Formats: sequence, C-alpha cells, structure tokens
Amino acid sequence: MDETAAIDSFAALAHATRLSVFKALITAGPDGLAAGRLAVLLDVSPSTLSAHLSALSQAGLVRVAVQGRSRIYAAKMERVAALVDFLVADCCAGHPDVCAPVRAALDRPC
Repeated sequence: MDETAAIDSFAALAHATRLSVFKALITAGPDGLAAGRLAVLLDVSPSTLSAHLSALSQAGLVRVAVQGRSRIYAAKMERVAALVDFLVADCCAGHPDVCAPVRAALDRPC
C-alpha cells in the first residue's frame, strides 16, 4: 500500500459513524451485512448510511454484493491487512523487542 492509499483509508475512517460502520462490518466477517440491517443496527438513516458506505467503498475498505433487492456490504480484509502492514512495515527500526505490544495485538485471536 502506498502512502496516498493509506491516507485515503485513514480519512475514510476518521468519522465516528464511518468507523462504527466499518467496525460492524469487521465484526460481521466475510458474509457482511445488508445495508438495511446495518442501518437498524447502528441507528442511522438509510440515506446517511449510504453516504458513509460510499466513502468507505471509495477508500477501498468495503465491498458490496447485490443479493436480490439487498446490497450486502463486507469489509475488504485484504485492504485492512495492507493498511496494518503499512503501519508496521518499518516497526521499531530493527528492534523487535520494542514492537512486542504491536505483535501481541496482531496475534490476538479473532
């Protein structure tokens, strides 16, 4: 991931509602959530949710699939992995002992 893509991802997540949407999609896993269910779950109007999902999608953080009349949104885990990798690529300048808290957080089971 290059710096521009990372900045776009962080910018998309730098809003309370978008962060809540993204965390809900992370929690839902690869099956994702229907937009209507997500709106109810987060108590967000459908039009507001649509704008937030659009921002997350443009940043490459979510994918959408159409199932009948529903739009199912899911977090793009490969993008999440690339963002985390971007953050820790140069972790601790060759001093792995300093990175222990980062490694522990990444090793936590889902």
